[in-house]
Amino acid sequence: MGKIIFYEEKNFQGRSYECMSDCSDMTSYLSKCTSCRVESGCFVIYDRPNYTGSQFFLRRGEYADHMIFGMSDSIRSCHLIPQHRGSYRMKIYERESFQGQSHELMDDCDNIMDRYRMNDCQSCNVMDGHWLMYEQPQYRGKQMYMRPGEYRSMRDVGFSGMRLSSVRRIMDSC
Repeated sequence: MGKIIFYEEKNFQGRSYECMSDCSDMTSYLSKCTSCRVESGCFVIYDRPNYTGSQFFLRRGEYADHMIFGMSDSIRSCHLIPQHRGSYRMKIYERESFQGQSHELMDDCDNIMDRYRMNDCQSCNVMDGHWLMYEQPQYRGKQMYMRPGEYRSMRDVGFSGMRLSSVRRIMDSC
């Protein structure tokens, strides 16, 4: 179970909204959301409603200003990441529709190009666990939360025109 508190203003000021599950549109509760406090669990926040736009992974802690995430607008929706106990398995593919060079991952990879000599990752199949993919090596840049399922095209999930360069498991510390 997770709990996150959103605030209209920076530094935890203004009206607040407590959330313990997914929220597809924050504007029902707050006119804007510019800071938050994660009391338990892990969440992915989005700068657009319906879990779209730029996203950022949050663990327990205080986040006094949404600008630290690189979000140009306020937080608009959030997704609670369910706890996962067990193995982690993901297969990444160089091209869309599960084509081209492929590799199965069961651990973090800080640089897909260096480790697998793959120029790009355009589709994947998450078989076990929850993962974060990053546009730059060393877990930097824009993030993409990946839950179990097939992703035929990374463009379809918001990674249009970006190269995925590193991937990390979301561990049980949430």
